Amino acid sequence: MLTNMSQSNQPAKRKRGILLSAKGWQRLQAAEMRLSQQDNAGKPYTLQDLSDRTGLSSNTLARVRGRKVPVDHQTLDCYFRAFELVLNPDDYTDSESTVTAQRPLLPPNGQLAVDSPFYISRSPAEGLCYEAVLQPGGLVRLKAPRQMGKTSLVARTLMQARENQFATVMLNLRLADASIFRDLSRFLQWFCAVVTRDLELPNRLGECWDDLFGASYNCTHYFETYLLPALDRPLVLALDEIDAVFEYPEVASDFFGILRAWYEKARYGDDRSELWQKLRLILIHSTEVYVPLSIAQSPFNAGLMVDLPGFTESQVQDLAQRYHLPNSAEVARQVLKLVGANTHLTHLAIYYLSTERVSLEQLASSALSPDGIYSSYLRQQLSELQQYPELLEAFRQVVLSETPITLEPILAFKLQSKGLVQVRSHQIVPSCELYQQYFSQVFRSL
Repeated sequence: MLTNMSQSNQPAKRKRGILLSAKGWQRLQAAEMRLSQQDNAGKPYTLQDLSDRTGLSSNTLARVRGRKVPVDHQTLDCYFRAFELVLNPDDYTDSESTVTAQRPLLPPNGQLAVDSPFYISRSPAEGLCYEAVLQPGGLVRLKAPRQMGKTSLVARTLMQARENQFATVMLNLRLADASIFRDLSRFLQWFCAVVTRDLELPNRLGECWDDLFGASYNCTHYFETYLLPALDRPLVLALDEIDAVFEYPEVASDFFGILRAWYEKARYGDDRSELWQKLRLILIHSTEVYVPLSIAQSPFNAGLMVDLPGFTESQVQDLAQRYHLPNSAEVARQVLKLVGANTHLTHLAIYYLSTERVSLEQLASSALSPDGIYSSYLRQQLSELQQYPELLEAFRQVVLSETPITLEPILAFKLQSKGLVQVRSHQIVPSCELYQQYFSQVFRSL
């Protein structure tokens, strides 16, 4: 009797909340992107914007988007309804069942997963890319220095395309061996074979390739008579790291000429145009095009150009809030002061601040120490530069000069592609205070 009374007097166990699932997060991101184009002039929603739209507090929104602190069903339903979505059972998971399944919080490195809660929307760039690939025969050129989030952005564009039943292929051209780039025919056969494999189609190069016609014609013939007809839907072909081709001018001239020809074929208005309209191209590169290409043969003066900027202060603040850092406004100010708009260096700083490996007060003072949060990254940058003495010397001049300087365009483009410099009215300066401090020490000790 006492036992029963004791049990009945115990407070009811509180029902645990729910977490946004990977699928739910993808749907929410896509809806936010779509409505920001319609209702917010293409600008990303700030937490305050989201709060005004949903009626939820900024803290609650940060918990939902961080996907680590449970919220109640009503909160998630409210968020979804604000973006014209119906909350489905697979849009969330029970927090109790996902505790052990959550991925460890690792330092950011490379492309973020499409379901990452730490991806910061880069509107209007996302919307522009997505709208362009919806157009028949669309072509997008996405440019930004290395590690500025290009591939992560394109991965989300491809995810949206797949949701619209498009076929997608992401091909990183640095996967090709150096020997492949030395021969146009071999490179184009490799290119066709990789796209074929990614589309899970049989390889028919042996049937379609005839050396009598030349490599450029054969590659075009393969797409026109086999790959595109084999698909009953549009194909978005994203070519990452196309800078790799710039290093082989003879191959670059023909390959980029082919891409431009395909873009034009979609606009001829003949029997084949409708077929070529199925192909949508995304060209991703880190530097200006420094190989000689005729205007009529270059894909770099066609389609839509998207120059991806670095993080703004509000975006850094948003990232800090997703890591549940206090005083996010001051965090954003201090991080931007040290690393500028560099998205990778910013994310590293926010991550390590969240793990308490470094404090905000120590961030700048410890940045150059041998065991600092950037030590490995900075050594890697130096090692890469040392492989190219001419580039190393050019950067030495930039860093040690007290005023902005001019460089040969190709050297400036290559340094800019690495994210090491900024170009301001044809004048070159280090891209951030961190690089200025570190490389000043290095060059003065040589």
